[in-house]
Amino acid sequence: MSIVLHYAPDNASLVVRLVLEELRVPYTTALVDRSATAQHSTAYKRLNPVGRIPALDTPHGSIFETAAICLWLADQHRDAVVLSPSLIDPARERFLSWLFYLSNTVHAEMRTLFYPANAVGADPTAQEALATHTKASLTAHFDMLNTQYARPLETPTVCDIYLIVLLRWPALYPIRADRSWFNLLRWPALHALAQQIEARDSVVTAALAEGLGPTPFSDPHPATPPEGSAL
Repeated sequence: MSIVLHYAPDNASLVVRLVLEELRVPYTTALVDRSATAQHSTAYKRLNPVGRIPALDTPHGSIFETAAICLWLADQHRDAVVLSPSLIDPARERFLSWLFYLSNTVHAEMRTLFYPANAVGADPTAQEALATHTKASLTAHFDMLNTQYARPLETPTVCDIYLIVLLRWPALYPIRADRSWFNLLRWPALHALAQQIEARDSVVTAALAEGLGPTPFSDPHPATPPEGSAL
């Protein structure tokens, strides 16, 4: 099966790369050059009409939206590693709820923090008000998630992989903004999750490919990718 991940370093495509590595699925990558706004090009929009990263080329066509790609991969490659409950597993319903909570709520709110102009325009006062509200909301999400993860993790799922990437970004972005509201040590269960998963061989491989350093989730530093830019 020929799979191509259209990616940019330290973007949402990182979640997909981690899933691919965990599943040990052969794949190649195609850089989407954000410095040239390639994600808005006509060619790329044939893969992802929304103009966002990532997109995944498969023998059956292209898939976009991070959660959809990861769920498809987990279901297609259950013979390799189980990253999601099966269709007949009663745990499937709860798994789907958490996956789309991470994607549609936590990740979506994070985007408004990183790109406030897309939500409220260029007015600095409106952007500051949005940032204050979003930080409070994300803090509440992490408080709740910390409670949910106050238990030993046996084997990671797509949800766990998605979450650790969401724990990386607030420590680094927006670059020219106050990020003091976020300190992963405030949430010890989430910090432990980040440490546990980043020690896996799959994460080490992905971190090397995107220049994320040795502690990409528990103590993140700006990416120094061998190609492309995170911004």
